[in-house]
Amino acid sequence: MSVRSHSGRAVGVRGNDVALRVSTAVALFIDAGVHVHLAPGYQAGNSAGIGQGNLFLLESAAAVLVALYVLLRGSRAAYAAAFIVALSAFAAVVLYRYVNIPAFGPFPAMYDPLWFFEKSLSAVAEAAGAILAGIGFARAGARRPARRIT
Repeated sequence: MSVRSHSGRAVGVRGNDVALRVSTAVALFIDAGVHVHLAPGYQAGNSAGIGQGNLFLLESAAAVLVALYVLLRGSRAAYAAAFIVALSAFAAVVLYRYVNIPAFGPFPAMYDPLWFFEKSLSAVAEAAGAILAGIGFARAGARRPARRIT
């Protein structure tokens, strides 16, 4: 299968590239879905500042936008953005699971010492998304043609 690049040249799209893009996006969509589902229950706990529910909604919006970017472009920049979104979400869920960080500035205290299905699902999806995005980033760089210096 080939598609036309913005310069008009035919660019091959291999099946495993498409699978990697779709897998990365699915991981981010799962992460976003879990956060949208959980957001209302976490907002009630803190009405001051940003609120954890609002942070969940912001994170899910970022995950959806980046997932679409990966699906549409599959570029190094898209995979880099996916890596940042997925890894930061994974780091946050693990950090706030094991460390009781007090509220600071407009950010609430988000310590939650329990693992439950949705939280575990989002953590697995975030970790998988970060790994897949890292692979995509490396592969996107490897398939770029080398520039000739004349």
